[in-house]
Amino acid sequence: MSILDGCLFIAIISIWLILVVNVILVIAGYIGYLQQVKPPPRPLPKQVPFVSVMVPAHNEGIVIVKTVEALLQFDYPHDRYEIIVINDNSDDNSADLLAQLQATHPGRHLKVVNTDKTNGGKGKSNALNIGLTHAQGDIISIYDADNTPEHPALRILVGELMADPQLGAVIGKFRTRNKNASLLTRFINIETLSFQWMAQAGRQQLFHLCTIPGTNYVIRRSLLEKVGGWDVKALAEDTEISFHVYMLGYRIKFQPKAVTWEQEPQTIVVWFRQRTRWVKGNIYVILKNAKLLFKKVGRPVRFDLIYFLSIYFLLMTSLVLSDAVFVLSVAGYVHSDLQGFSNWLWLLAIILFVVSTYITITTEKGEMSFSNLLVIILMYITYSQMWLAVAVYGMVGYIREQVFHKQARWYKTQRYK
Repeated sequence: MSILDGCLFIAIISIWLILVVNVILVIAGYIGYLQQVKPPPRPLPKQVPFVSVMVPAHNEGIVIVKTVEALLQFDYPHDRYEIIVINDNSDDNSADLLAQLQATHPGRHLKVVNTDKTNGGKGKSNALNIGLTHAQGDIISIYDADNTPEHPALRILVGELMADPQLGAVIGKFRTRNKNASLLTRFINIETLSFQWMAQAGRQQLFHLCTIPGTNYVIRRSLLEKVGGWDVKALAEDTEISFHVYMLGYRIKFQPKAVTWEQEPQTIVVWFRQRTRWVKGNIYVILKNAKLLFKKVGRPVRFDLIYFLSIYFLLMTSLVLSDAVFVLSVAGYVHSDLQGFSNWLWLLAIILFVVSTYITITTEKGEMSFSNLLVIILMYITYSQMWLAVAVYGMVGYIREQVFHKQARWYKTQRYK
């Protein structure tokens, strides 16, 4: 076997191992979903805790009114929660719109914290840390500025958290509000259902692990204070805080009945920038915590570290090598005895991807359609390759920032009416 064939063989095995792991997670998540869908949500305790709902917002005038109005309509006792909007160094009409909302709802706990360029405009983590200094609740809840949560979301999340003292945080599910806006948003809708929340359910079912998303979750204030709040260097502040929760001896639970609807990127340029930020942020968190792989205290997060390392380093390298060999062999520059074998495995991988993904979306009303089946097939050919490009670009960007000691910039996702 030549060196090229040896490298290609290792790449193929690596890709398939990670693919099989993801299929196992999806199957476990599907089983977990069937188990969770039957029992009713946990009720609130008699002593209803006071919750501070925080919304970081930078130039969110297009969406902020709808978001705040949705938060005001929670079926949580109105005197037991406050809403804190951190209007973070905005130069649009956000301040005026928020002031009008305060005037319209004078009897509600609606606070607006306006920052400027001296203390704000430094990313989501910094905004959240500022909001935390104004919060009164023992429970902190986070929602992004483009969210419209369903009425029971907060009640369900808090009920779960208060029912188990070992839980440090409870996360809900987010759905794509603008899924029919473009083919891209249809891809994102399926990605969210299958590879984000269904995989979360699988990790919870098999390893009692979940990762906090950027929105629709509650967390104990005491934990945030123990770790000094959110890491301002972390672009993926949600992943970073998840590791802290586990290292402090607590667990995170996924409760899919708590649902919020969020706006997703409608153009490739906006999507690419957002996902690049995710990649850079997750690489930062992985490398920051990689030493825990070899320490006993890192046992609670060992699977996640191995999983993320495999996704962002092993899988990315294997896919780039496999794609390069395929292109070069078609062009006649190289020859591999494994190319035919590799092509058959790719075909099997596509079938496995399509079948497993379609099964996961059957859990959602209205998603089981022939058009979505076609979207999933197209998704493998195009969207998956787009993710590979994002991963490579994000990795190169992260390395460049470290070499030249540049501070990672927070890219704000564009909103739509």
